Amino acid sequence: QVQLIESGGGLVQAGGSLRLSCAASGRTSSVYSMAWFRQAPGKEREVVASITWSGGSTSYADSVKGRFTVSRDNAKNTVYLLVNSLKSEDTAVYYCASRYTYSDPYTYWGQGTQVTVSS
Repeated sequence: QVQLIESGGGLVQAGGSLRLSCAASGRTSSVYSMAWFRQAPGKEREVVASITWSGGSTSYADSVKGRFTVSRDNAKNTVYLLVNSLKSEDTAVYYCASRYTYSDPYTYWGQGTQVTVSS
C-alpha cells in the first residue's frame, strides 16, 4: 500500500500561485506514476497532471497546460504541483493519487487539499 498526504492548499487571489505537495510513504518503490486530480463543487473529479515515478514523464490537462507544473523528488518521496496564474475556475479540492502500473487505475488517494481562488 501507499499512503499519500497532500498539503499546500489555501486561499489565493486570482493570478497568484501555490505549490501543492504530496508526500508518499509505504510501498513507493513499486509506484509507476502519480497524478493530481481536482474536484470542484458540483463537478466530476478530473485529472490535471501526472508524472511517472522513475522517468519523470509528465502530462497535463489542456485547461492547465502552461500554468501548472508537476514534479517529483524521489529522495523525499514527494510529488509537487506548482500552480501559477490561478483562475477562479481552479477552485477545487486537489488530490494526489498513485498507481503501480500503466494499466492500473489510480488506487491510492490522499485526503485532498483545498485551493480557493478569489477574484
